[in-house]
Amino acid sequence: MAREKSGRTDPARTLALLWRTGEGPSRGPRQGLTVDRIVRAAIEVADAEGLGALSMRAVAQRLGVGTMSLYTYVPGKAELLHVMFDTVLGEAPLPDAAEIGWRAALEQHARADRALAMRHPWVVELWGPGLLLMGPNLTTRADAVLRTVADLGLTEAEMTNVVQLVDAYVRGVGQVSIDIDRDAASTGVGYEDWWAESTPYLEQLIRPERFPILTRVWTSGAYEAGPDAGFEFGLRLVLDGVQTLIDSRRTT
Repeated sequence: MAREKSGRTDPARTLALLWRTGEGPSRGPRQGLTVDRIVRAAIEVADAEGLGALSMRAVAQRLGVGTMSLYTYVPGKAELLHVMFDTVLGEAPLPDAAEIGWRAALEQHARADRALAMRHPWVVELWGPGLLLMGPNLTTRADAVLRTVADLGLTEAEMTNVVQLVDAYVRGVGQVSIDIDRDAASTGVGYEDWWAESTPYLEQLIRPERFPILTRVWTSGAYEAGPDAGFEFGLRLVLDGVQTLIDSRRTT
């Protein structure tokens, strides 16, 4: 039975796989496999069924090969996750502050990352300052985003924190949207349908004399648009805060 490797990866081996600096397989069956084909099949599995369904066996079945044949190209699932993540990052356009300014560039970056998360919901589970190693796309992306705030009078630590703040905001909002979509898929009831069904009962329990502010907000229709409606509002507030920081540096 094929082993299912997960957990901590070997940095040297994983980086060689990410950057394709190692040699191709020198043994094993020749079945037309490549690292890229394996990664693409793994992404398709994760897109369709989530990371919980991802295994080396599931990838092999999608490719129509034996599970053991994958290990001559990819050491295991843990390493595969690194390459999957780095591969999909290559789909997002890079911000260019030189053409549109720092704020518009960060807006573009945030929207592109949110769109990426909607296409590949499993990405949100891997995103963050965890143990993911820097592949070519992640490295290119990190350099490009830092460049958007490089000449604004901020320290290197502040530059890093600004980028991480924007990324964390996008991940947080993205996770809410993904959770709602996942619940809708598992129950067969959409967000709007659920609230339409629940509202008559809730209105009998949530009375204005006891919850006046909540009732006022509720009856205004503020909740009806769903979680996505507030994304641009929140992004604007985040970047307003960055602008305040930048302005403070220019006046000192």
